[in-house]
Amino acid sequence: MTHHPESGTVVEQTRTARESGPSQTKKPHRTRVRWTIVFLVFLGMLISYIDRANLAVSLPYLKEDLGIAAGLSGLILGAFYWTYAACQMPLGRLVDRVGPRFLFAGAVVWWSICTALTSAVKGFGGLFGLRLLLGVGEAAAFPSGIKTVGTWFPLSERGRASGIVASGARAGSLLALPVVTALIAFVGWRGSFIITGAIGVVWAVVWVLYYRSPEKHSKVSPAELEFITEGRSTADDKREPIRWTKLIKNRNVTSVALGFWCVTFVEYFFITWFPTYLVQDRGFNLLQLGVLGMIPAITALIGQYLGGYTTDALLRRGWSVTRSRKTCIIVGSLLSSVIAFAAIAESAAVALALLSISTASIMFAVASIYCLPGDLSPRKEGVQSQEGSIAGIINGISNTAGIASPAIIGFILGATGSFVYGLFLAGAIAVLGVIFFAFGLKKIEPMTID
Repeated sequence: MTHHPESGTVVEQTRTARESGPSQTKKPHRTRVRWTIVFLVFLGMLISYIDRANLAVSLPYLKEDLGIAAGLSGLILGAFYWTYAACQMPLGRLVDRVGPRFLFAGAVVWWSICTALTSAVKGFGGLFGLRLLLGVGEAAAFPSGIKTVGTWFPLSERGRASGIVASGARAGSLLALPVVTALIAFVGWRGSFIITGAIGVVWAVVWVLYYRSPEKHSKVSPAELEFITEGRSTADDKREPIRWTKLIKNRNVTSVALGFWCVTFVEYFFITWFPTYLVQDRGFNLLQLGVLGMIPAITALIGQYLGGYTTDALLRRGWSVTRSRKTCIIVGSLLSSVIAFAAIAESAAVALALLSISTASIMFAVASIYCLPGDLSPRKEGVQSQEGSIAGIINGISNTAGIASPAIIGFILGATGSFVYGLFLAGAIAVLGVIFFAFGLKKIEPMTID
């Protein structure tokens, strides 16, 4: 949006309209471009999770064609998380410097190319290397999404916007199985990687063409811009950045990262071992797995949106940011511990119900956790906003649980022949997360940096 010096600020224009008589007191039109922006972020996250999960769906066909042993298959599935976790912090830092427009688009193109190139692999080495590169590209998605929410949404709507962004991951996981399976049936596993990779490139083109900051977007009305930027600086981010060490040493950032690690540990059971658990411990056949196994993913989506709506509703009722965010996070984290009771449930139906409550509760908490980088980022002139850097720190640390959770639960499974003790451990770690959030996380406000 172009502002002419003689036109004054948005606030001055609104005040002039109010003071110029009855004919000028009509409420300014507030556009809703911010919701289009967050929907595009949702689609980007959805694509990232389809591209992340398509290997797991294709693996039964792929490993036979390439002659990959079962042990090496486990290494390939885990390779993604090593680079994904390691690159969160540097890419979060970078998105604060350059903004999400080109970085997010470039990251999607990067991982889409890696996805498409998977169709040409000849063996273990090429596949392993591409999974490492895929993790590098996808590491930019979360910081870019959180940076976009912090840039485009005021505090009063940040919960719902963060819930939409986070739900892209759940929707991608939910769609990966039917979409990739259908593609394999029609074009083979190699063709499935080419098509899913091409989808990401199309998204990147749309993103670059449409995305601008609120101040520069031609479709944003003055009323929407005033609403978005109320209570914070609208200056661009060409300012002095904050050193990583100061962010990491901040008590709130560290507590959120550790608490989120605990939540993520539980979440990765559903991403990795959940189908095996239903088949091995609960006797599900393939049809039951395909139909009933989708229930926790559906409840997770519901929990995600409910969590975002609840934290915003509590703010509107006059609750403080600290009280509204911590209440949602603690309640969600605590309820996710019912995963432990699934281990001793007598029937498969009760176990599935408890697991569905657990994953819904995880996502209920995550909707508020995703708000915290924006809530904690410094908001003053001369200091660069840090949503991306804080998001990178939190997600980088928490996603090491993607390495630890499947390995530890798998080790327990191998030692005992059952998931019972692994689920007990996951429930205990969920309670540990509650402790970090309840006692480690203090007042939620923009951090003060000297």
